[in-house]
Amino acid sequence: MKEANTVADAPREFIAFRIGVQEFCIDIMSVREIRGWTPATALPHAPPYVRGVINLRGSVLPIVDLAERLGFPPTDASARQVIIVVQVGAQIVGLLVDAVSDILTLTTETIQPTPEVASAFVRSFVRGMLAIDGRMIGVIELDSIMSTETEAAA
Repeated sequence: MKEANTVADAPREFIAFRIGVQEFCIDIMSVREIRGWTPATALPHAPPYVRGVINLRGSVLPIVDLAERLGFPPTDASARQVIIVVQVGAQIVGLLVDAVSDILTLTTETIQPTPEVASAFVRSFVRGMLAIDGRMIGVIELDSIMSTETEAAA
């Protein structure tokens, strides 16, 4: 007799977004809001992928250029880009991306492991891959985006 689905097998929702021509997604439970691009105030000695900080309703919000953090060329920020405000552990962070595209409902069986040919650096960020409607979407692990070095700078 088949056992009932465990919590790990329960469908979860993810927000899909684009960085250049690549698509990625993050767990929707980490997302606090999605907002338009706001120019950031630079922080001295911050890692290159930390764009700076913005004022979010009286709170200081660090902005991470997710493209640069993942090893892609830096985003040329304009009014077309969006900031996905996420909670990573106890910290709220803004992720600069090109566009939000979908909300996906997934189970753990639909997430395939990151290929072994990817570097350990890539595998530390990309927890798995999805093949949906002819698209390949990387599943981002937010905990690894904000390293101790970034948290100290922010």
